[in-house]
Amino acid sequence: MSFRLAAYAVCVEDGRVLLARHVSAEGESTWTLPGGRVEHGEDPFDAVIREVAEETGCEAVVERLLGVDSRVIPAAVARAGVEHHNVGVFYLVRVTGGRLRPEPNGETAESVWTLIPDVAGLRRSSLVDVGIALARTLPPTGHVPPVPVGGLLQH
Repeated sequence: MSFRLAAYAVCVEDGRVLLARHVSAEGESTWTLPGGRVEHGEDPFDAVIREVAEETGCEAVVERLLGVDSRVIPAAVARAGVEHHNVGVFYLVRVTGGRLRPEPNGETAESVWTLIPDVAGLRRSSLVDVGIALARTLPPTGHVPPVPVGGLLQH
């Protein structure tokens, strides 16, 4: 089993959400939230700001913690073919400056503001739906039920 702790930014503004398009080594494209792995010894709060800057070119501030999503992805559907446990810390983040651009020497080909209703038609990470659900409902415990995966959703 593999394990990853990650921090994700949910940037919502005027009915739009900021998404990053990741391109795999195989050329497969998936939309996701800006964010990623928390480095050893790094605070997730700091990691989410770093990830937004690296992936989008934007400066941002954390407004609040939205919640934590813990999911186990079965080996049969995990990218590496081994069971994977991902713990994602989701923050509501506000962009304060910078300009959208591709990630230099990275996996993010572009970042765009997308109308929330249009997200359903994108090939996207299930993390996008978790983040939007957390931002809409602001659950007091910070927990959302598991998001069903199917159709255009990818782990």
